[in-house]
Amino acid sequence: MNLELMIPLACYLTVMIGLGFWLSRRPQQGSFVQDYFLGNRSMGGFVLAMTMVATYASASSFIGGPGAAYRMGLGWVLLAMIQVPTVWLTLGVLGKQFAHIARRVNALTINDMLYARYRSPLVVILAALGLLAAFVATMVVQFIGGARLLETVTGLPYQGGLIIFATTVLLYTLIGGFRAVVVTDAIQGVLMLLGTIVLLVGVLHAGGGASAMFTALAEIDPELVQPRGPDGFLSTSFMLSFWVLVCFGVIGLPHSAVRCLAYKDSKAMHRGIIIGTLVGALLMFGMHFAGALGRVLLPELSVPDKVMPTLMLTVLPPIVAGLFLAGPMAAIMSTIDSQLIQASATLVKDLYLNYLSRTPPSPTAIKRASRLVTLVLGLVVLWAALSPPDMIIWLNLLAFGALQAIFFWPLVLGLYWWRGNATGALASMVTGALCYGLLTTFGIKPLGLHAIVPSLTLSGLAYVFGSLLTAPPTAEVRQLFGRD
Repeated sequence: MNLELMIPLACYLTVMIGLGFWLSRRPQQGSFVQDYFLGNRSMGGFVLAMTMVATYASASSFIGGPGAAYRMGLGWVLLAMIQVPTVWLTLGVLGKQFAHIARRVNALTINDMLYARYRSPLVVILAALGLLAAFVATMVVQFIGGARLLETVTGLPYQGGLIIFATTVLLYTLIGGFRAVVVTDAIQGVLMLLGTIVLLVGVLHAGGGASAMFTALAEIDPELVQPRGPDGFLSTSFMLSFWVLVCFGVIGLPHSAVRCLAYKDSKAMHRGIIIGTLVGALLMFGMHFAGALGRVLLPELSVPDKVMPTLMLTVLPPIVAGLFLAGPMAAIMSTIDSQLIQASATLVKDLYLNYLSRTPPSPTAIKRASRLVTLVLGLVVLWAALSPPDMIIWLNLLAFGALQAIFFWPLVLGLYWWRGNATGALASMVTGALCYGLLTTFGIKPLGLHAIVPSLTLSGLAYVFGSLLTAPPTAEVRQLFGRD
């Protein structure tokens, strides 16, 4: 075990836990529920940008994405740049409307927004169940990524790295809540950016520059420098599907959309769009470009998902590698803490407080229930992560697609089409979930497209026809959403 690597990482993990303790001791400005699950809507532009980027740039982006670029070559780098507009799209489409309406109805979660729009407990319950199922899968991916990173760096067994990683994330999320999540996301976003730049410079220096490395990639396999990758894997239908799945469809991801409820004002949102888009572009290019070029320096790597940490150990001095290995660690932690806090909010706020509790519980009981649910969810995910697959990117994309198939149209059309109603939302969610589940289970790809494309198409049609065939929303709902 290399102490020069371990000391910076250990310091980083300790600081994250300490930050959670410090933030938990700050005076609450509102109720525990609003503070724990939404941080009292106090995010400024920089923090908003970094938490959006850090939440999106997960283990799939920092571990799985570069692993795919290692296997597929430069074509995957071009494909990955499709993700650049995600912050701009999410905040631009949802941001202002979400924030204004959330303040009017005191919405703390995405399901609060769905109830305000559709006035249907069934919509909320179905959305909650879909969110929990998909979040468990995506959190498993993050735990696997963190454990593999620690395994590569420290030489610990995979299970040992998994326990250390899970303990750190659970501690600061349990203690600090949403405020700890977004503040640590801001710090982690900076670390991710610095780590990506330092790694890419180190890779280019070790390989003799981009031109020499391109030549070496072509010698390994000429298709590694072609836009369509080995065996033409990156086909037109695959690229179209990827554009929908990781760019356009990201608007429907609840853990990104909830950030639109928590920023301070319009100035913060506009600043967040600019900073988030620029930082996201640098991260996506740097991470995936380094992964593709890593094939030259590490031609015999057996597990592609280990390319980022292995490259850092290979091209950087140990103390520098230990410091900037916090970058991929930050990417992973910043996604799982966001999903963990939102999954807890779904169970405690959306289901328990709204539908299961017969009498209003005391603030102390709510606090205990919130932290207990967060802990139990974390332990369930920890158990599920004990047997990881070779490449985590496919599991992550599978869960991403499920969330989009369920939430995309009820969120977007709910904001921008006054005629949408609960029947349309239910029809869309059920159609999207069933279509996506059947297509992925049986491996059906109409016209070679990923399951998300036909699923979003059919769920959109179901929303429209379900709404048009039934009564319109009430005047109160239309007035609330500015459509009357």
